[in-house]
Amino acid sequence: MRRGHRLDASLVIAGVRLEDEGRYRCELINGIEDESVALTLSLEGVVFPYQPSRGRYQFNYYEAKQACEEQDGRLATYAQLYQAWTEGLDWCNAGWLLEGSVRYPVLTARAPCGGQGRPGIRSYGPRDRKRDRYDAFCFTSALAGHVFFVPGRLTLSEAHAACRRRGAVVAKVGHLYAAWKFSGLDQCDGGWLADGSVRFPITTPRPRCGGLPDPGVRSFGFPRPQQAAYGTYCYSE
Repeated sequence: MRRGHRLDASLVIAGVRLEDEGRYRCELINGIEDESVALTLSLEGVVFPYQPSRGRYQFNYYEAKQACEEQDGRLATYAQLYQAWTEGLDWCNAGWLLEGSVRYPVLTARAPCGGQGRPGIRSYGPRDRKRDRYDAFCFTSALAGHVFFVPGRLTLSEAHAACRRRGAVVAKVGHLYAAWKFSGLDQCDGGWLADGSVRFPITTPRPRCGGLPDPGVRSFGFPRPQQAAYGTYCYSE
């Protein structure tokens, strides 16, 4: 409690984490009188689809949850995926959500993506969390540090060394998405990330820079770690 004055009942939450999002109830008891209020803490963030180097549909629920956490995020909720869909997310691979359901967002209905029909959030419903395997939809929020690009023709191990020399580490996928979303990072150069993928963030689409008309984080997939062809994105706090 902040206690700025005798009647101050303001509640201050510091060091907010991704898992702190939710509904809170605050109750103030003053002698024989009490007062309560409920509030919802919503984090502004970005949803990103994620799959490992082995390809699509490799995660059970628990592996998907761990994968998002390893990329500086957590599994997205249905509400977060819905918000991302209203902001333009169109993805044809189904992924786990925090509630244990499996869904994917479609803006333009098409045959290879669930068939014709209305746009929306397509659902596979609840699935077996241990047996069934899909991709993951992860959620991350604003960065505590910043992401920067180091040019060069580096292998993955050289990328790690390049970031260390600058007092940083190779950025995670969640770091890059957050930098794109909240800091406007725009770089038309593929760079290594910590999971071994190569990606680049585009806020202003243009020719010869990903070939797509919408802003986003483009991916070159997972090249061989020994391939000396890319720069790297570093993360520093």
